[in-house]
Formats: sequence, C-alpha cells, structure tokens
Amino acid sequence: MKFQRQYLAFLLFAAMATSLHAIAATEGRDPGASQNKGPFANLEFRNLGPAIAGGRVSAVEGIPGNPAIYYVGAAAGGIFKTSDGGATWQAIFTKQASASMGAIAIAPSNPNYIWVGTGEANIRNDVIDGDGIYFSPDAGHTWKFMGLGDAGQISRIIVDPSNPDIVFAGVLGHTWAPNADRGVFRTTDGGKTWKKVLFVNATTGVSDLAMQPGNPKVLYAGMWEARRYPWTMVNGGANSGIYRSTDGGDT
Repeated sequence: MKFQRQYLAFLLFAAMATSLHAIAATEGRDPGASQNKGPFANLEFRNLGPAIAGGRVSAVEGIPGNPAIYYVGAAAGGIFKTSDGGATWQAIFTKQASASMGAIAIAPSNPNYIWVGTGEANIRNDVIDGDGIYFSPDAGHTWKFMGLGDAGQISRIIVDPSNPDIVFAGVLGHTWAPNADRGVFRTTDGGKTWKKVLFVNATTGVSDLAMQPGNPKVLYAGMWEARRYPWTMVNGGANSGIYRSTDGGDT
C-alpha cells in the first residue's frame, strides 16, 4: 500500500510538471522565467569592441563612478580607451617599444594617473615580451617610461589609494629563460626608483598581486614557478605559493 501511494504521488507530480511546461510553451516563456525577473532580465551580452590585433584582451581598467571611461589592454595590440561607454575607441599606446599589455592601473586618488605594465602574463606559446612600466599623468595622452625594462611579463600593478607615489608591480619575469627581475617591486617616489621587496628565485614570478581594501599595508602575492619551452611548459613547482605582507611590502 505504501509503495502504491508513493507511485501515485510520483505520477501526480510528473503530470503537474508536464502541464506546467505545456502551459509555458503555449505562452512562449520558460516556467522558471518568473524567478529571473529584474531590471537586467532582458539584457544580453554584446560585443563593444575594440577590434584589437593580437586576438585577446589581457587587461581592463575603469574608473569607479564613471561608467563611460574604460582602458583595454591587448595581448599584442596596445591600449584602447573609450570615453563614451564603448561606442567609440581610440588607440592611445602606439609609439612604445612593446604592444603587449600585462597590467593597467589607475591611481584611486587621481584618475588621470595611469600605470601600464607591458608583457602579457598569460604565457602562451605566442606570447610577446614586454619592455617595462609606463606612466601617463594625463589620462593616456602622453606616456613616460618608468623602468623595469628587463622585467619581461608584468602581471599586476597596484597604486596606493592615498599616496599615488607608492606603486607595487607584480613581475612574472621572462617567458623563455630565468632572470633576476622577478617578484614584487615597489616605488615610493612615483617610479623614479624601484626596490625589489619580494624575490623567490630566477624562475618564480608573480602571477597576481592584491591589496587589502582599506589597509594598503596588507598585500598578497601569488608566486608561480613557470617557464615556457618551444615544446612544453613548466607550470608550477615547489617554489610556488602565496605570500603575505602586513607592513607594506617590507617583509
């Protein structure tokens, strides 16, 4: 008897579900659509551009509170800027030695201060080398080379929210060979000088770098032991790991 009741309940549930789907199909909507109602229910993703050489986007940065302005860095196509929410784009990084972008950062205290780290950090077999860090004081109109020319690939740049002269650069390093310019670099004078504040070895660089919101003294660095060869890639190793600093990168 108990089995029969369970079987009848199952049949009733199946019949109700079938009826609901049939009604929804007749009305031209999904039975679960009512759960998705909201201000964005009818919006879909669309391509805003730009048409970038290099095949992929490697960095995107916007200005909080201003949805019209965005900077987009390409793996091999420089930097494009939109001031109208993506309707039009302008190439603003066209005369520098490398067109491969690894990181873009806007100073929170001054949206005209733009920092760029060249060298895409996604080290595919078609990766392009970077040639260091650049800075624009005027929202991308002009650029100045700020050092770390032998860094190779730069994965992340972070600007101190209260002091734009304090900048951290996460450097992955050369794609194809060991090099000493890997790890976390810090400047306290707006890029005039850089100090290497975290280094593991010549084959381990920074995959990502983060600063704790509200406390610029706390940073996290992901260290990645990686190297490409024409036929393979060394991806990870005993020297990989996560590092934390609570004193602004001193230790």
